[in-house]
Amino acid sequence: MMMGRRSRSKWVTFVLTLVWWFSCCCNMSALGMEEEEYIKYKDPKQLVEVRVKDLLSRMTLEEKIGQMVQIERTVATSLVMKDFYIGSVISGGGSAPRPKASVADWVNMVNELQKGSLSTRLGIPMIYGIDAVHGHNTVVNATIFPHNIGLGATRDPELLKQIGDATALEVRATGITYAFAPCIAVCRDPRWGRCYESYSEDPKIVQEMTEIISGLQGVVPASQQGLPYVAGKKKVAACAKHFVGDGGTEKGINEHNTLTDRHGLMSIHMPAYYDSIKKGVSTIMVSYSSWNGKKMHGNRDMITGFLKDELKFKGFVISDWQGLDRMTSPEHLNYTNSVQEGILAGLDMVMIPFNYTEFIDDLTFLVKNNFIPMDRIDDAVGRILLVKFTMGLFEDPLADLSLVHEVGSQEHRNLAREAVRKSLVLLKNGKRTDTPLLPLSKKAQKILVTGTHADNLGHQCGGWTITWQGFSGNNETSGTTILEAIKSSVDEKTELVYIENPNNHYLKSTNFDYAIVVVGEPSYTETAGDSLNLTMLEPGPTVIKNVCAVVKCVVVVISGRPIVIEPYLESIDVLVAAWLPGTEGLGVTDVLFGDYGFSGRLPRTWFKNVDQLPMNVHDSRYDPLFPFGFGLTTPVSVVTRSPSTSFTAMTRQYAYIFVIGVIIALYFKAKRELLTWQTTFQRQFSNILRRIQGTLNAGHHYQAVETVRLRR
Repeated sequence: MMMGRRSRSKWVTFVLTLVWWFSCCCNMSALGMEEEEYIKYKDPKQLVEVRVKDLLSRMTLEEKIGQMVQIERTVATSLVMKDFYIGSVISGGGSAPRPKASVADWVNMVNELQKGSLSTRLGIPMIYGIDAVHGHNTVVNATIFPHNIGLGATRDPELLKQIGDATALEVRATGITYAFAPCIAVCRDPRWGRCYESYSEDPKIVQEMTEIISGLQGVVPASQQGLPYVAGKKKVAACAKHFVGDGGTEKGINEHNTLTDRHGLMSIHMPAYYDSIKKGVSTIMVSYSSWNGKKMHGNRDMITGFLKDELKFKGFVISDWQGLDRMTSPEHLNYTNSVQEGILAGLDMVMIPFNYTEFIDDLTFLVKNNFIPMDRIDDAVGRILLVKFTMGLFEDPLADLSLVHEVGSQEHRNLAREAVRKSLVLLKNGKRTDTPLLPLSKKAQKILVTGTHADNLGHQCGGWTITWQGFSGNNETSGTTILEAIKSSVDEKTELVYIENPNNHYLKSTNFDYAIVVVGEPSYTETAGDSLNLTMLEPGPTVIKNVCAVVKCVVVVISGRPIVIEPYLESIDVLVAAWLPGTEGLGVTDVLFGDYGFSGRLPRTWFKNVDQLPMNVHDSRYDPLFPFGFGLTTPVSVVTRSPSTSFTAMTRQYAYIFVIGVIIALYFKAKRELLTWQTTFQRQFSNILRRIQGTLNAGHHYQAVETVRLRR
């Protein structure tokens, strides 16, 4: 009995061991199969189209709709990103992690949100967008370039490309991957508050300036022309805006109605989009405005029919800020209907930016009840994923501090300074053409600097700087005001007097060699800048009148567009349109004092009075104060070149010449020394040979004498 029990016990143990072993094998096999499962969308070696298709096939409706959502930073958390599968985050105008946030603050904020996105089931990274419209303009101490109207005056596409490259570096330094630039509006009426965001009234110039896209994103390879393209971790996705006709609204009223036939729309407002798409622009933003009464956010014929189907745009189309809300008046009336109309029109991503749950609920309802077909959702999400894969976001979703040194770097500030001096347009130089006042002498005994904008960095930069509407004063970011630039340019023995608004008694009792008067507009953005009178900030006119009546005066106008100047023109000796030059005021003094010559040309017509508006080049009734393309030039005065001038292009040229001269001198010196050495060597070698020969001869003679002696 005991033996039988032991036998049965061994048998049971053996069977249990087999079962355990088989179970382990099955589990290991399942684990191995799980580990070996191949996921195409995670493989960077796969074609982007293959990755998009694979990922799209794995996504639920909830995950797809989440990708179409862009929310503001202030309502975004890592948990929100995870729970709602949010596809994009935006910093609205002036929205920063904290006041005067550092680059590290920006990187940490973006990464924290990105980690929320990466923790989702499929790990789809979000894309962070910001208005970097004249440099990385929301970030403290970043380089602020001239606004687009000034860049249009340069007529220099290669310069625009360099600015795009510098802007991309500064944006990526903060962890941000998407810039809402460039604005390719063709402003046809300077009364529009966004006219400074337009390069020109001439569509051809706007087309040329789209070269900034090649700087922001990289130069698209010939084989990929027409497809979204971003060349790696030092570039950003660009956004051509605002589609289409935003610069042609009646009386320049922001977000209003553009009245023109199809030919007018296509010939004036559309051409820059052709160039942008060819250069691989990743996204296009739709305009708030209407075309002949039809809101562009709901215009399916233009967004889907023309932009996507006819122009074959493959990137994604994004709404403007609360674009769906503003489709109705009052805003947000029947929002569900606006969602339906906008998505069916062809919007792929919606800049909501706050009440995202309402949008998600409405869009989910519309899809589930067949008001919006699933293939429209798949088209939208496929385009968003295409851009994200193309950018390399799936491979490198998180940022680091490796580019921190790029923000506000001296190299970028030198580039901005170059852009400033090339953007300035000289409209008048002397009350008589044969007696020019420019270039100014740096060795004058006494100079007056005056005006509302002479020592105001905020006015100098304009809107979209640190905050949405810009700022006034010198405390929000770093830069060089025009007053500071003048101080660093003139001779140390020159007496420089700064009074913002001097009175008549003082002016008449003081002898100045000349005065520099800096006046213009306050900073503004969008609707806040709409103006029917286009006058300068008070007391600008009074300062011009008082100063120019008793002192030779150079008037520098800081403005986002032509403003009323004709009433003061006769009293002015020199008139300069400086636009909104940004942080590098030394670019202004570079040309005033003759270190460089003036070369800028008007990118838009300068009117005599506002009653003439709108008035553009080639109009049948064209009677401007200064015509489109006008701009005087001045010679370079090498003698007056400022010793404080930074290491810019001109000094580099001199350095190159100096280095080449040194190399040539060293070459000939070395050649002379070599010849001298050869001569010396030959002489010394000859002497050695003669000595050896003499020794040999002496030895031979000795041997001969001895031989004779022996013979004797």
